[in-house]
Amino acid sequence: MPLAAPNGSGNSFTTILFLLLLFGVVYFLMIRPQQKRRREALNMQNQLGAGDQIVTIGGLHGTIVSMDDDVATLEVAPGVQVKFARQAIARTLPKQDAEETAAAEPEAESLAEAKAADEPPVVDDVQKDDVVADTQKKD
Repeated sequence: MPLAAPNGSGNSFTTILFLLLLFGVVYFLMIRPQQKRRREALNMQNQLGAGDQIVTIGGLHGTIVSMDDDVATLEVAPGVQVKFARQAIARTLPKQDAEETAAAEPEAESLAEAKAADEPPVVDDVQKDDVVADTQKKD
């Protein structure tokens, strides 16, 4: 009667090979591309400077006024400055888009002024209070 080899020895080698293959697939499809994107984001954030047009991760567009170690001060409207973490900057806008945006702002302001000229004058709050009806319960 011949002795048979244990069934577990070939099966454990196949299992280990399968696990190594699975780890390799996960590494090349998930871990490596994520590391590459993170490295590119860090490089972009390190190259930022005053005057760059950016978009935050929340979708806010602005111009960088100053950069500290971890804080970027953005101008989101004329005279309105907000502080954001450097990591909150998602991307920079190309220079040509920034120039087009700056050129479009005077047009928007002139349209707003023209619209304001056509609107009727605003009524004072004092006059509005005079016409409020008395809604208190009466005896």
